[in-house]
Amino acid sequence: MDSDALLKKNRLLAALPDAVKGQLLPLLEPYFLPLGHVLSEPDTSPTYVFFPVDAIISLLYVTENGSSTEIAVVGNEGLIGIAVFMGGESTTNRAIVQSAGHALRLPAAALREEFKSHGELCHLLLRYTQALITQMSQTAVCNRHHSIDQQLCRWLLLSLDRLPGNQLIMTQELIANMLGVRREGVTEAAGKLHKLGVIEYRRGHITVLDRAQLEQLSCECYAVVKKECDRLLPYPSHSSDYRI
Repeated sequence: MDSDALLKKNRLLAALPDAVKGQLLPLLEPYFLPLGHVLSEPDTSPTYVFFPVDAIISLLYVTENGSSTEIAVVGNEGLIGIAVFMGGESTTNRAIVQSAGHALRLPAAALREEFKSHGELCHLLLRYTQALITQMSQTAVCNRHHSIDQQLCRWLLLSLDRLPGNQLIMTQELIANMLGVRREGVTEAAGKLHKLGVIEYRRGHITVLDRAQLEQLSCECYAVVKKECDRLLPYPSHSSDYRI
């Protein structure tokens, strides 16, 4: 699939003004993101920004002893590399591929230049950043105040919103690392969802069978993030129009 076709699959790129699309399209490069690939590390200045198409990227905070916790997920609704246009040049988190897939890669300098030149692009990216900050804030609240069962439901829903179907390729160990909890807790929580008929789990493949019930079992954190995303961005946060 060429850059033009992929552009339409990233909802942030698809929402750009035509004049900006025309400037960026020749510079966008299709890029495959394998599972576990690190896109950026703390305290480094990105040379590229990435617009996921059917991949999911986790933003992790890594402690001094090497442990990490996920603070946000990014998929086809956004981009990796907000430091490029926010002025800070670097961030304190690591960006790692949680679910393999495709993305469009753009030189950081090109986005920085367009950000300065086009007010519509500037406003769109700042609104996206506010939505991302909301997700980060709500994740911190969820990790502190809600059960592992609720955290897993929230995490599954956020991931589903960024994938074209109802299946995730994800081990329980990886989910536990993302949530910053013990694997046994995730195993127990996933087992409950399986018994309720909400999910099916086999050898690292999770299939969501009942999304409506999954939303009911989640805490309010997912709804808060989704509502803010819907409010700030000019596209629905979960729409079949952007399925791949």
